[in-house]
Amino acid sequence: MSTQSIGTARRWSMLVIALTSTLCANVFINGVAFLIPTLHSDLGLDLAEAGLMSSLPSFGMVVTLIAWGWVVDRFGERFVLTIGSALTAAAAFAAASVDSLFSVGVFLFLGGMAAASSNSASGRLVVGWFPPHQRGLTMGIRQTAQPLGVGLGALVIPRLAEHGGVSAALLFPAVVCAVAAVLSVLGVQDPPRPPRTEAPAEDLANPYRGDSTLWRIHAVSVLLVVPQCVVWTFTLVWLMTDRGWSAASAGALVTGAQVLGAAGRIAAGRWSDRVGSRLRPVRTIAVAAALSMALLAITDAFGSPLSIALIVVASVVTVTDNGLAFTAIAEIAGPFWSGRALGTQNTSQLFTAGIVPPMFGALIATAGYPVAFAICAIMPLIALPLVPVHADPMENA
Repeated sequence: MSTQSIGTARRWSMLVIALTSTLCANVFINGVAFLIPTLHSDLGLDLAEAGLMSSLPSFGMVVTLIAWGWVVDRFGERFVLTIGSALTAAAAFAAASVDSLFSVGVFLFLGGMAAASSNSASGRLVVGWFPPHQRGLTMGIRQTAQPLGVGLGALVIPRLAEHGGVSAALLFPAVVCAVAAVLSVLGVQDPPRPPRTEAPAEDLANPYRGDSTLWRIHAVSVLLVVPQCVVWTFTLVWLMTDRGWSAASAGALVTGAQVLGAAGRIAAGRWSDRVGSRLRPVRTIAVAAALSMALLAITDAFGSPLSIALIVVASVVTVTDNGLAFTAIAEIAGPFWSGRALGTQNTSQLFTAGIVPPMFGALIATAGYPVAFAICAIMPLIALPLVPVHADPMENA
């Protein structure tokens, strides 16, 4: 085998590991949302309380994302992916072994602190191993980890919860995160990068000083993650309580929607490579997200069966921007700041993802789903003028 073939195989194997480790982390981070029906019906929590429980991993991630970014900037991707996955698995096993809901919540929070490791490290792994003209596609593939993790959790966790309760359901993310830790320690190779002592001054400079580009991308991503979070958190319980679906049928629909969302992320990444822009497609996606959420609100208000099709459409559209923003941030920040920049990106998004379920759970309980969906349609419209298309990293390369 030629040296070039070996290098190509190595790059793609790093992508597979980055995808797998992040997927497993997302089974833990987002899988708790699929315990909401059990927490609501069997354990007596209202939607706001159950939503808060589902948000605890996200709140845990908020605490450590930037710190994990600093660690990966200093010590590399292999170390962070291995240690982080192992600690996440340990927290999930601990959560499954206790009886008190308070103790479960503590371990969910701690697991989220550990699971934050995968976000920055896996993103840097992909950006470090692939050239610019392939990064949109490959980061799109890597970003499918979130919808695929959500879909896998939707397929497995509700069924485990139905038959064995919360503890049995939490064993699943524990096992998959343990597998990710083993895969990372055996397979990850840190990408080549120049020593800090030989790097030009502009690569070492803080990209946040004197430039609003990264801050604007963070703000856009926060606004666009609101409808995404509402859809993935409440679709299952909406189907079961408002439409009378079984847990198995609702879980299957959510899984299918997340698989389609994963394909949408890949398509968006490839689109950005072909048009030579990371940020212009984000504006188009924002318009599509606003339209799909508005139509969902209208059809749900009238009880139309079209609302089921539209929630699938919204599940796809609302996740397609993530990979584009993630790639743009890594390219703008450069090899010596991308860990912290990606950590900041995920901190802002996950803080939002943490507060959205309890807030919208309370809103849904008082005003209903159509009002919640309508508010979600407004967020992408606010994001539109904030997209910094003038600073697109591909167009300015």
